[in-house]
Amino acid sequence: MEHTIFSILPSLITIILALVTKEIYISLVVGIFAGALIYSRFNLLDAIVAMFDIMKEQIGANLYILAFLVISGTLFALISSSGATRAYGELARQKIKSPRGSMLLTMLLGIVIFIDDYFSSLTVGAVMRPVTDKFKISRAKLAYIIDSTTAPICILAPCQAGQSPPVTRSLRRAA
Repeated sequence: MEHTIFSILPSLITIILALVTKEIYISLVVGIFAGALIYSRFNLLDAIVAMFDIMKEQIGANLYILAFLVISGTLFALISSSGATRAYGELARQKIKSPRGSMLLTMLLGIVIFIDDYFSSLTVGAVMRPVTDKFKISRAKLAYIIDSTTAPICILAPCQAGQSPPVTRSLRRAA
């Protein structure tokens, strides 16, 4: 079955379902289950067991990373829903007088917030979007500034004693 048309079906099911329902996670789970169903030669019980075995194996290796991303995503949602990002954005809109100043502040926030490259990008983007919109700076330029400051700073930020930078750890794990 690996070299048949059935091997494309899980991906197609996932993409079509995601486009139709706008629910990414459910679509991914359905796609994984479709792949497990094909893998188990359409035996329902074997497919369920295979799906959970594969997910356990894949998630088990990245459990700490996933837990950190869930926690940082929850923290970002709390900060956003509390209105803190909107309040900071309004304060920055009042203080900044030029497009150049808004881009400079975006760069500085990208340097200062270096918890995680995803978390930093989300936070700086949410805070600086209203400010850069005021000066009609394109979203693509905002994304470029954020991406070119947050990710490199997260990689260059000091690690705990005895640990290597995240890039080195991931390269070592891949080898």
